[in-house]
Amino acid sequence: MPETSAGTLTAPTKPEKQRPGGTLYRGREGMWSWVLHRITGVAIFFFLLVHILDTALVRVSPEAYNAVIGTYQTPIMGLGEVALVGAIVFHAFNGLRIILVDFWAWATRHQKVLFYIVVGLWVVTMIAFVPRHLINVFSH
Repeated sequence: MPETSAGTLTAPTKPEKQRPGGTLYRGREGMWSWVLHRITGVAIFFFLLVHILDTALVRVSPEAYNAVIGTYQTPIMGLGEVALVGAIVFHAFNGLRIILVDFWAWATRHQKVLFYIVVGLWVVTMIAFVPRHLINVFSH
């Protein structure tokens, strides 16, 4: 055992772990889940804000409301609706994953698997939605 300057023995110490430089986030599933949850939440918020404003337009001027609604019936907006549904579906499934992680210890230990389950459910849902929606968008 090493001695101190007073001549007493001290216990050997563990070598200190060196902290990695840079950010603590390394792009793992938890970080991407967090980032995507925030992005989809903000996107849904702005959609709801625009939706409330354009719906309120009917009280001001029904003609202006009809004009705005008419601009929404384009293929570009149809693709935007796909993005909106994708954001809502991911946000919903990931929110359920967050609830599981917050309330059950087993979910915390398996959050990597739960993230991939969320992605799988999202893919299955979007595969079921996108073709039907795009057929309606491009058939008119």
